[in-house]
Amino acid sequence: MMISPETYYDHNLKGKSASEILSKIRGLKNEIGRLKNLMESPGYNQIIHYYPSYETQLWCNRLYLEKAKQALADMGEKYKPSKQEQKVEAFDASVRFIEKIVFSIGGYFGGYEERTLAFQGDNVSMTVRPSLYALEDHFEVVNVPHSKNEFLDTLTSLHIGEWKASYDNPYVSDGTQWKLEIYFSNGHKKVKKVGSNAYPYNFNALCDLIGIQDDTEGGEE
Repeated sequence: MMISPETYYDHNLKGKSASEILSKIRGLKNEIGRLKNLMESPGYNQIIHYYPSYETQLWCNRLYLEKAKQALADMGEKYKPSKQEQKVEAFDASVRFIEKIVFSIGGYFGGYEERTLAFQGDNVSMTVRPSLYALEDHFEVVNVPHSKNEFLDTLTSLHIGEWKASYDNPYVSDGTQWKLEIYFSNGHKKVKKVGSNAYPYNFNALCDLIGIQDDTEGGEE
């Protein structure tokens, strides 16, 4: 059973020293990494799942981590993020400056689908190319059932800045390959994530957001 952030504070942080809180922070970060690795492992959907789900545990541990960082700040101590955490923070701070997202998925035999989302002003538009082998002028415009702010809020919740640069399942050949490219207008370097028969733990949530029905093993339900 998971507890609220307030209860977590009372049981694990209240009255603790800065070094003890830092130890809790390290433990929470390790647990978050462990949960993500479990959900990204091949055959995750065949694992016997328990209550609360790994997704719920991950969500709660993120809240606990923020509570621990705040407890440290309340003591006048400043948390020093790692280089990886700094990259994640830079990505999150740049989400509102995304100007284009290009996502492709498919396989050699079934062909690929490429979706391009463009952000201008308060609007978001999407074009779909049925296959990368199709003529460049062969595409269709698809309605996006979200406002720009709604879309970016959901995108932020996916923590894409934490995704690995590459996901690969060496035990499967051919199969499904995918690529995600995100472009920014504020000078942030282009973000590129790729995969071959392996996926981030919440990959299906991204597919849902951009209107792709996907049943990969690596994504959350």
